[in-house]
Amino acid sequence: MTLPHLTQAQAPLTSEIEAVNEFGELHKVSIPAERALTVYVDKRELVTLMTLGANPELLVLGYLRNQRLVREVAEIQSITVDWDVGAAAVKTRHGIADIEEKTAHRVVTTGCGQGSVFGGLMDELDKVALPADAFITQSQLYGLVNTIRLKETTYKSAGSVHACALFSTAAGEAQMLLFVEDVGRHNAIDTIAGWMWMNMAPTLSIACAALPPGEAGLAWGGPAPGLQAPALEAPKVAQTLSTAGLVFYTTGRLTSEMVIKSAQMGVPIVVSRSGITQMGHQVAQSVGLCAIGRATNKRFLCYTQPQRLTLELGLVSLSSSLAGKEAE
Repeated sequence: MTLPHLTQAQAPLTSEIEAVNEFGELHKVSIPAERALTVYVDKRELVTLMTLGANPELLVLGYLRNQRLVREVAEIQSITVDWDVGAAAVKTRHGIADIEEKTAHRVVTTGCGQGSVFGGLMDELDKVALPADAFITQSQLYGLVNTIRLKETTYKSAGSVHACALFSTAAGEAQMLLFVEDVGRHNAIDTIAGWMWMNMAPTLSIACAALPPGEAGLAWGGPAPGLQAPALEAPKVAQTLSTAGLVFYTTGRLTSEMVIKSAQMGVPIVVSRSGITQMGHQVAQSVGLCAIGRATNKRFLCYTQPQRLTLELGLVSLSSSLAGKEAE
């Protein structure tokens, strides 16, 4: 499979400004460096995305994938980002058939930093087949949440951003494969989708090539369990990583479009620090996706497919006991 050539036009994630606090004191503070990125496909203007610019090429690739405008990663020849003009030039190998028709209908969404999707939200959902044997244990869930809590992030230093992460539970513990922050949660999940397309073959195996460099906005968490750390200079042989062991995490709410994107990516379990909408709940139920929300510390709510969650009640008793001792 021929992968597209991507530039690596990472932009600074924060900028420094002066602000006055409640005492009238002048402070230098960091704020997210939001910027506009206009996407052109074969010289045709498609959309403008508001983004931090942590890894814009993967964002554009994942956007095209999640919008269902491109079926296979090999259809893309290159993505070139130039921040001097705020543009991403996508060159396809054979063009996108019926692109005018595919982009004629827009749906205004709840997505911050994005705002609309092309076509019908429910298109092709009936073709989604998530792994039947996918599950997560309560201890893995707690480990995942704690990993996010301890991570150094742009949010901690500057606020005003969303975060998404991809985890693998293949080795028992939840291991972070990728962490992304952006001004909108949809940008973050699209970047993860782009990374998966570049690094996972159509059979959903790790392709181990073109991995992004680790940084605050997009950080690779290391090789998946049992895999060797890939070198950026040379392509590697693909190795299997079943999507049954993948878990997607987001700080944002689980709306219908977030659940749809997760399902399209083949990820069967989604965890959110926030809650879920009615339509998000309906979609998760229909595709067999396990949606877990309000996940902070030791608390959570499993909204759908509870059979995919293995409860360990001893963990609850232990945490309750420790909390009681701390209160004393």
